[in-house]
Amino acid sequence: MNPFSYTRAYGLDTAVEEKVDGADFVAGGTNLIDLMKENVTHPQHLIDINHLPLQEIEETESGGIRMGALMRNADTAYHPLVEQRYPLLAQAILAGASPQLRNMATDGGNLMQRTRCYYFYDTATPCNKREPGSGCSAINGFNRIHAILGHSESCIATHPSDMCVALAALDATVHVKSKRGERSIPFLEFHRLPGDTPHLDNTLQADELITAIELPAKGFADHYTYVKIRDRQSYAFALVSVAAALELDGTTITDVRLALGGVAHKPWRDTQAETLLKGKQATRENFQQVAESILANAQGFGHNTFKIELAKRAIVRALLEATQNEHKS
Repeated sequence: MNPFSYTRAYGLDTAVEEKVDGADFVAGGTNLIDLMKENVTHPQHLIDINHLPLQEIEETESGGIRMGALMRNADTAYHPLVEQRYPLLAQAILAGASPQLRNMATDGGNLMQRTRCYYFYDTATPCNKREPGSGCSAINGFNRIHAILGHSESCIATHPSDMCVALAALDATVHVKSKRGERSIPFLEFHRLPGDTPHLDNTLQADELITAIELPAKGFADHYTYVKIRDRQSYAFALVSVAAALELDGTTITDVRLALGGVAHKPWRDTQAETLLKGKQATRENFQQVAESILANAQGFGHNTFKIELAKRAIVRALLEATQNEHKS
């Protein structure tokens, strides 16, 4: 690990004042410290933000909730407001990592996770995400876990978070602060597709700190599910995951949300495909139609081509489960 300096911030203004070029914020450190150990990233200065007042979940005037960025993933998943009103989010969080990691990782940090692409971590191989302009080893390499949607000639890495897939489905908003003030970012605009700048994972500016994640009032607590398909039952990243949420009038679908994980550089949500289901009956045939639509432009790279059919089946399964699930208070 490279040498670095360290300070601890106790106020928001102090924290953002210290965020200069070469500095990084650190809270749970469950991804950043690994990246530093592997020499993938080497900040010159770390700003410890664990003591900032961002560790509460509170209700908003609009009927939603606002989650402080330093809420631990486990505390968020088991918080009564989340369990009762946003069970899809709780289910997705608990599908990720291990209990030890969920106890340490923060909600804001979860958004900042970097890809688990093998070549990104292997500093002996070219990787445009780690070293822009060096090439992508995954495209012609072993790409079993890689993207089938939204990729580019520069990068086929996937986003690893389970929590973020649920946040995309629930239309979350990310609140950030810098020396220039505060702003809000719709969740679907927070993470980026790779294009020709895959080293940029999101639209956060270099001097901005995530302060909170807000959820709207609608939580889809009656009909929801998070399906995660992976190589082993626990402590593995998704090959494909699906966050599905429905509102039903009898068997008629009045509203629907679908987001996929493990298939793209960002949590993947196709709002046009969702409209295919609104007003339709909740049937396997209609679910299959929307799955075909979402994967219509999918492309595999050999080792990961199986994920196209896998994703279609996962979407149908998730929608069937969400239809049948009844939330228990």
